[in-house]
Amino acid sequence: MKKTPESGRYLDADEKAFVQAFETSDAPLKSGLTHKRRREIESMARAAMTDERAKISLRVRKRDLNRLKSRGLQEGVPYQRSSMH
Repeated sequence: MKKTPESGRYLDADEKAFVQAFETSDAPLKSGLTHKRRREIESMARAAMTDERAKISLRVRKRDLNRLKSRGLQEGVPYQRSSMH
């Protein structure tokens, strides 16, 4: 059974109120980024996405692996990614 991530799952009352106010607002979103800074960030993102990847193996205690798997199920995400290049 796969769970989908839930918005606001670990938020306190003030944070939940902020998220609700933001999501129900009709105000237009406005970025504080300059055009130059946006280009820089996009360039860094492209470079990070095209890096070569290497498979690695590491040993972890079974208890730690079970905790990772459990957390992945709780969050609705796999504990490992199989789409590595």
